[in-house]
Amino acid sequence: MNLAAAGVPDPARTPARPAPDRARPGPVEPTATRWWRPPEPRWSIVLTGDDPLRRRVDGALLTVADGRFGTRGTREECGVGCEPWVMAAGVYRQAPGDIPRPLPGPLWFRLDVPGDDDAHERRWLDLRRGVLHRERDGASHLRSVRFASLARPGIALQRTSSDQRPTVADGSSLPVTVGVDQRRWSHDDVEVSETSGIGTITAATCTEWHEGEGRHVVDRLASLAAHPTRRPATGPVLAALEHARAQGAETLLAEHEAAWAARWADAEVAILGDPELELAVRFGLFHLMASAADQDEVAVGARGLTGPAYAGHVFWDADVFVLPFLAATHPPASRAMLEYRLRRLPAARERARASGHAGCRLPWESAVDGSEVTPTSTVALDGTELPVRTGELEEHIVADVAWAAWHHHLWSGDRWVTRGPGRALLLETARYWASRLEQDADGTAHLRGVIGPDEYHEDVDDNAYTNVMVRWHLTRAAELLAPDDDEAERWRDLASRLVDGYDPRRGCHEQFAGYFDLEPLQAAAVGTPPMAADVLLGRERVAGSQLVKQADVLLLHHLVPGAVPPGSLPHDLDVYLPRTAHGSSLSPAVHASLLARQRRPEEAAALLRLAALIDLDDVTDTTAGGLHLAAMGGVWQALAFGFLGVRPHPLGLALDPRPLPRAWDALELTVRFHDQRVRLRLGHDHLEVAGAAGVAVLLPGTVDGATHTTPVRLRRRDGHWSPER
Repeated sequence: MNLAAAGVPDPARTPARPAPDRARPGPVEPTATRWWRPPEPRWSIVLTGDDPLRRRVDGALLTVADGRFGTRGTREECGVGCEPWVMAAGVYRQAPGDIPRPLPGPLWFRLDVPGDDDAHERRWLDLRRGVLHRERDGASHLRSVRFASLARPGIALQRTSSDQRPTVADGSSLPVTVGVDQRRWSHDDVEVSETSGIGTITAATCTEWHEGEGRHVVDRLASLAAHPTRRPATGPVLAALEHARAQGAETLLAEHEAAWAARWADAEVAILGDPELELAVRFGLFHLMASAADQDEVAVGARGLTGPAYAGHVFWDADVFVLPFLAATHPPASRAMLEYRLRRLPAARERARASGHAGCRLPWESAVDGSEVTPTSTVALDGTELPVRTGELEEHIVADVAWAAWHHHLWSGDRWVTRGPGRALLLETARYWASRLEQDADGTAHLRGVIGPDEYHEDVDDNAYTNVMVRWHLTRAAELLAPDDDEAERWRDLASRLVDGYDPRRGCHEQFAGYFDLEPLQAAAVGTPPMAADVLLGRERVAGSQLVKQADVLLLHHLVPGAVPPGSLPHDLDVYLPRTAHGSSLSPAVHASLLARQRRPEEAAALLRLAALIDLDDVTDTTAGGLHLAAMGGVWQALAFGFLGVRPHPLGLALDPRPLPRAWDALELTVRFHDQRVRLRLGHDHLEVAGAAGVAVLLPGTVDGATHTTPVRLRRRDGHWSPER
């Protein structure tokens, strides 16, 4: 079996795709200064020209954010077709009869800039430093620099230099949005703007003008504050602005660049031999880091701080796909995500009680207070109203969050999960499962009426992914209690009785009860993935077939490989890869990871590239609403879990490297394990583990034993790793 059978082009037969025009090298660069740095080929996303039809997409791609506030990469003067957004994490508005949606913040960056020479325009996002540059040449000349301070979250600065005098746009500080209360007032030379919905976003801005040598330089400095349920006090906002202004623009830029340098030092990725993929991966990691705060309790919405799609709600993909990267590179940010879940357990407890169950049932879509905010219906392309049942039936998120908490603990050693308040994320949720499971007369335990990750099939019984994750959850939660605890014993007993869909005769899992009785339709018979098979064939036809939207059974092998029977991965791949439509952006990277583990590097690289370029190439025509952060996290997982075989383990950092694609010379990855920086470099026949001394490294297949301590340099000979002499 190969990717062609699944409808994915064979990388060996697919001609190399030329880089799009927007990524081509620009003209000879002027001398770099602190404020003006030409784009670095391996670190800059470069967009040339101005296509009004791409303005919303480009705005999402060029977002700058600090984990709490994001400003889309919209031009100062905006223009027709743009969608300017200033977003605050976790702050919403809600119209009567509607679900909560992101509250747009004051547009602090707006200026009216003379000239219309957009054909000579170029913009680039400096991923290394977190700075957005803009250059326009022609009858008039303009340069601008914008950043959201990573060193001072809530402080943002834009410097615009032009040979024609810009003006502060009339009324530009407030977005025009129906249903949002807006206010603006002045405080000395400071303009204060405010938008309010369920919560409030406040921006205090000041403008400083400098002129000389025929140039007009405008510094637009903003201090932003927000609260999810009330108005933030104006005093601290003004004080933060005044302190930032006193520090000066040079200092603000320098400390911001230093903060990004420190963040990248723990998250560096290099793919030697494939610069296009390397840049795409770095682009994804930049936005993951920019969208995640490392203080208080903040969750990451489906599109982070880059756009309003999916109503800015928090889904399972934040816990399963975004959090692992943060846990392995910046644990304070993954801890903040878990704090968000913990502080909303009261709503989850009430939901479980209302349905007659114990413990806590987490919402499928979460916003302000942790109550379920999934819409109950949606409108199809033909105008038909369709029911949405995920909020009712997609319960696996309860186990997903428990897995995320445990994963954070393994990477960081944070006892907040095992001995502190974070225990509730495993224990209270395990109590829900213990009351939710049904036991039949034969003693087996079941979960009936659920939706797994494959949302093409609703209201199914014994979804393999859900059941195995629940079994893992109950077993792990029992370990947090005393061995002779009655509740722990009951959990272990239920876990042992829970059916998992595994058929030892076939060597594979049945995705849910009755799946193999459905129409044996494969993806290649419908089209070329990624595709929305339910749109192409209709929901009823797809629901009656074996077509799969995204990794479901296979996701078990990715998240909990030790919880599935040994040797079942190749059989499950043979069954489910040809049937997968990749109708979710989450899917390609998971399959890439598993193909890498199965020593099929070329097929893995093809799907990895698809996942990494999903926004840069706007593969699904949905990037305008924001970037697919979970797909970006999945790309990192494919490199880490798949090719390098990195897994946090109670005894050390486990590695199980696999062959690299032919085009790659080496893969380099940096992580933090128990607060120690570890640098990994995998070549075709060598592996280096460097960084902090004394970190335990667990390697299967070594000829001299399984455990080493850093630094380690190994060479592969005859399929085995041995230390270099």
